[in-house]
Amino acid sequence: MLIVNGKEMQYSGPCTVLELLGRLGYRPDRTAVEKNGEIIPRAELAGTELADNDKLEIVSFVGGG
Repeated sequence: MLIVNGKEMQYSGPCTVLELLGRLGYRPDRTAVEKNGEIIPRAELAGTELADNDKLEIVSFVGGG
């Protein structure tokens, strides 16, 4: 189980943060991710593995006027 933006979520591991973003429909180039209180640099999303009970905060940037 993961906690994503305050909500429990089941996932099937192993999984990286980048893979999870894809499953959830986020665009990695417009997303910031914090894992267990630490911001993950965009360049490290593909190499950051998720583990049971990880807490993620995902923020997606939306353009507009």
